[in-house]
Amino acid sequence: MDDRDWLARQFEAHRSRLRAVAYRMLGSSTDADDAVQETWLRLSRTDVDAVDNLAGWLTTVVARVSLDTLRSRRSRREDYVALPEPIVTIENGPEDEAVLADSVGLALLVVLDTLTPAERLSFVLHDMFDLPFEEIASMVGRTPAAARQLASRARRRVKGAEVPAADPDLARQREVVDAFFSAARGGDFGALVAVLDPGVVLRIDAGTRLPAASMAIRGADAVARQALTGLTSLLPKVQLQPTLVNGAAGVIVTRRGRPVTVIGFTVAEGKIVEIDSVADPERVRRIAAALQHDE
Repeated sequence: MDDRDWLARQFEAHRSRLRAVAYRMLGSSTDADDAVQETWLRLSRTDVDAVDNLAGWLTTVVARVSLDTLRSRRSRREDYVALPEPIVTIENGPEDEAVLADSVGLALLVVLDTLTPAERLSFVLHDMFDLPFEEIASMVGRTPAAARQLASRARRRVKGAEVPAADPDLARQREVVDAFFSAARGGDFGALVAVLDPGVVLRIDAGTRLPAASMAIRGADAVARQALTGLTSLLPKVQLQPTLVNGAAGVIVTRRGRPVTVIGFTVAEGKIVEIDSVADPERVRRIAAALQHDE
């Protein structure tokens, strides 16, 4: 085995963790993959003999790459703000419980998108990956005390948003989601309201070409009315493929075999508390292509 093969094997051993860091930082599978690839390129140009802690070095690099991406994204951000790009996997067995346990919910990613890049990095690396503030400080160009304050401020924002914790029972989640679509298919307003939390929020991301179709709707009655308006006549014409969306119950909506929408549900205490619908054609194609590749 030559040196490059050895280096590639070492990198692959850390890939899943690096992707997890990048995805939590960026909320986009595509951007996370790009950050991981850039990390590999930088490693391949580095004298590894001078690296004392490869795992720490790789985490630092992927975090800094992600931070640069976040800052660039904010500098060119327009009025339209996309939902995080969900990770979709096939729902197929007992191992799904492990997928749920290792996933980050879309509801949390939505809140993370409201943080500044430095706050997000400090919170993600410390609270999610247990990195000390002494290491985080150099990444954000602050003192360890300032990095601690950034994470603390982010933590307050996350707690203040009251991000719901999904029910751990995936079978129960699926029952609730199936009941939602059954009620919508039958045009049953009362049954829809019954499966929705009173404070439920529905977010629809229709993409940059149709920004007016993107919206956020709150409250069980309002979300039920929107479901009746948008789904009752549509459901007979489409197919629903049950999937895991960021480890929780969701669906891919297809029409004549073409994926058109990805919908993720957050179910807590037997009620739907959040619905995140990605209908941006480009992003849906990308998500579906990644799902087919994984299969």
